[in-house]
Amino acid sequence: MAGAGAVAAGEDDAAWERAINASVKNAPNTPFSAPKTLTLDGAVKSSTGRLPSPALFDRFPSLEELSVAGARLSLLAGLPRLPALRRLSLPDNRLSGAESLAAVAESCGGTIRHLDLGNNRFAQVEELAPLAPLGVEALDLYQCPVTKVKGYREKVFALIPSLKYLDGVDAEGNDRLETDEDEDDEEDEDDEGDEEGGEEGEEEGEEEDGEDGEGDEEDGDDEEGDDDEEEGDEAEDGEDEAEDNEPDSGADDKSKETNGSKESTGSALPSKRKRDNEDDGNGGK
Repeated sequence: MAGAGAVAAGEDDAAWERAINASVKNAPNTPFSAPKTLTLDGAVKSSTGRLPSPALFDRFPSLEELSVAGARLSLLAGLPRLPALRRLSLPDNRLSGAESLAAVAESCGGTIRHLDLGNNRFAQVEELAPLAPLGVEALDLYQCPVTKVKGYREKVFALIPSLKYLDGVDAEGNDRLETDEDEDDEEDEDDEGDEEGGEEGEEEGEEEDGEDGEGDEEDGDDEEGDDDEEEGDEAEDGEDEAEDNEPDSGADDKSKETNGSKESTGSALPSKRKRDNEDDGNGGK
């Protein structure tokens, strides 16, 4: 019999491992991060009534949500230590007794906030005692025999002080619209979005600063170009002024020619008078 039990346990572990690998493969996680959610609903019909070997969960230290519905579980002995688990869903199984809930308290008692035990075999409010010191805020026991106990709701709320919702309804009978855990998850996502947005904003700011710097360089080039043009204009103006200050060589030449003709005319008049005087002298003789 012991050998048969060991074989059955081995077969269960193999089936659990396949189911876990398939769930991880389909989970929307990056290849370099451990999954935070693991869903094994209906993946395995345990022949031993137990969860898989704790070693199969060792690679999920940051697991926050675990769902194992419809697996024919009757015991939670050996539930691995899950220090980050906030939501545990175990509906449609065969669980009962305080021992099962003591295993929950030992596994994730410091972080568990939502516990779904619907359609199991819990029949007495006293079986829920291990949950009393925990911080459970939402507990589901729908379709469990305990829901038929007289004063069930009042007794459970009195037993678990942290409880806000029992079977989806608060102590005043108001339906749960959104769990506090969901709100916490949204806040965490918003915080992550703010951090990413801040990093993106810083990167965009750096890019804009770089573009502004390039624009400033272009403006500097334009200013240098304008300075060059101004220097060119000043040089041209200087050349024009120099040309204006240069004497008009053509005018000087014309002046010289005019003066020369006058000088030659003046020199010719005395020569003519001299010849006339000579002619008069010769006639007198």
